[in-house]
Amino acid sequence: MGICFYCLIRFAALPVLPVFVYEGIVLHDQDRKQKSENYMAMKYQKGTVYPSGKKVKMWYGKYLIYGQDKEGKEIRKHRNVSICPKAGNPKWKAEQLLREMILKECGILTEIPSIQQDETVTFRWFAKERYIPMRQGKWSPAYKQTNTDQIERYLISKFGDFPLRKLDSFQIQIWLNGLAEGYSESVVRSCYSNIRAITAMARKQTFLKENPGEDVTMPQTKPVEKPVMTQDQILGLVNGIEDMHDLCLLQVGIFCGPRASEVMGLQWKSWTGEALQPYGTAYEGHFYSGRLKTKQSKAPIPVPEQVRPVIEAWRRLSKDSSPEALMFPTFGRGERKGQAVPRWGKNFLNWRVRPVAQKLGIPDRLVTFQVMRRTLGTDMQQHGTLKDTQGMLRHASIKTTGDVYVQTIEQSVLAAVNSRTSAVLGDWRMPEEDLGLKGRNLKGPNVIRRSSAKSIVKVAVSA
Repeated sequence: MGICFYCLIRFAALPVLPVFVYEGIVLHDQDRKQKSENYMAMKYQKGTVYPSGKKVKMWYGKYLIYGQDKEGKEIRKHRNVSICPKAGNPKWKAEQLLREMILKECGILTEIPSIQQDETVTFRWFAKERYIPMRQGKWSPAYKQTNTDQIERYLISKFGDFPLRKLDSFQIQIWLNGLAEGYSESVVRSCYSNIRAITAMARKQTFLKENPGEDVTMPQTKPVEKPVMTQDQILGLVNGIEDMHDLCLLQVGIFCGPRASEVMGLQWKSWTGEALQPYGTAYEGHFYSGRLKTKQSKAPIPVPEQVRPVIEAWRRLSKDSSPEALMFPTFGRGERKGQAVPRWGKNFLNWRVRPVAQKLGIPDRLVTFQVMRRTLGTDMQQHGTLKDTQGMLRHASIKTTGDVYVQTIEQSVLAAVNSRTSAVLGDWRMPEEDLGLKGRNLKGPNVIRRSSAKSIVKVAVSA
């Protein structure tokens, strides 16, 4: 019986089966027998690094070895090795050395593909091909766009074609010092954090022998103005708005202090009658369900008693107040034409609020959700405790005693925000006449029939 040429070629290309496996890393041996379950364990092993020693601390490592005894039975052994002194060697370096030990013992260290770490590796290549792809997975959509743009605009434009290995601390520090003379603290701090993170990653991946960003310091920058709105400015805006949608959105922003992405992502199921529960965020017209800035951001947002009737009035006017519907939608365009989609915060302020503010002489820089949030936090200090302010703004912490020992009391937070709202609004009442949708595009999906506005029960709000 003959053997076809295809079979000869196929069987000649069969790989040599190994015997030993380091948690999925195959060790080559002369024996060709290997159990199939060893192939199921093909996963990356880094081993475990730990410090030990009384007088002289050392880094030690341990990992697993799989093999066979004389009878062919599979056995597993632990192996412990001494790596290097702990002094002067961070943990990541010990982990890298342990990894190299495992690969050398496997005999496959030279088989791992690597980038030639010479002057052909530029800062631009490493930032775009290594740093951003590895870090962007945990960035929110808004932060991803902003941070990527800043890396491109400031860091890559400066060091892009520069060989990565020639980058040094002096160059980075001089550049940061010059940047601080003409840019705000937020821009300089972002560049400072990114350049340090990039060089640290390059050092960890052995593209650099030393980390040039380790000794770089944050330079002093010009004082940043953090403006707030006055009571007269707030009352002027509240009284100048003639649209129920705009009034509701504005009052939620001023008196509840949500972030722009949070308020634009509110759904009607968020409204409980006393608070607004965020279920997601919206950015540039897209809703991201379940994505919030921090764990504390998932906490309900207390709504002052004087703002609740405004929300109820807008719900009665809203075309779609089903639980999953957005509280403040707009109509989509292009592929989403005819759909209710989240508003862009900047567009709402530019088209609906700032024209009113300009007539009142209020600068545009004060008409932002960030300023509204800052104003709320500033005013709350006069009406409640620091912990109440933290609970209202849903910040992660306020340090030491206030963070560890003082607990937020919901009734106290509500009393504080009610006091602040009453102090600002005073005797303000909802307009006796019904507010409709003045100046709105009535062809959108959130169009409201004027007749429905007339059926609304007039609500009188007392201070």
